[in-house]
Amino acid sequence: MKRAIFIILVGLLGTVVLLSLGKWQLDRLAWKQGILTQIDDRMLATPVPLPSAIEADVDKYLPVYAQGVIWEPYLRVLTSRKNIGAGYRIISVFETNGRRILLDRGFIRQEDAVAPADMGQVKVVGNLHWPDETDSFTPKADMDNNIWFARDVALMSQALQTEPVMIIASSITPNDDKITQMPIDTSTISNDHLNYAMTWFSLAAIWAGMSTFFVWRTRTRKKG
Repeated sequence: MKRAIFIILVGLLGTVVLLSLGKWQLDRLAWKQGILTQIDDRMLATPVPLPSAIEADVDKYLPVYAQGVIWEPYLRVLTSRKNIGAGYRIISVFETNGRRILLDRGFIRQEDAVAPADMGQVKVVGNLHWPDETDSFTPKADMDNNIWFARDVALMSQALQTEPVMIIASSITPNDDKITQMPIDTSTISNDHLNYAMTWFSLAAIWAGMSTFFVWRTRTRKKG
């Protein structure tokens, strides 16, 4: 009898803990969805002129527009697109009102040559962004072949001698036909809380089922 009571208590405690973890993940899901909605609203707002003073924490995702000239050199960030294959993001120097900043011009196929940067005056519309794509496993850039494996605004601005500011272009007028803009959106921001919640709830069901089985087996053995 004592063993059965112990199993029941452990089963109840474990089930409650696992259900609580699942509920916590659902709460986190609601919180994350709220954050993503705010980011979407910010990104889709009416673009404003590029601010003179820019702070990464304050101005991330800010929609902006600017006129200027795209200069060489440029950096290539290895990437791929679904149903298209491998290619590069082209990060160029964009000079506007005497300032040099980074411009993510978009995607170009691996087999295509990059068109000359000098297109005269262009109008750029996009969002300020400081992508968080690097970690301890990210390979260092291959400077000899001009291949980067992540967008690192700080390092790229040093390489191209620009301000540590990047516009992710949603449109460039006029545009190089070989380059396709890749505007930022919240689909690139991970939101796995529902999967985590389902995992905890599944574990709770398994724990409750195993506990019930052990209690049943213990009682059956006593009767036998």
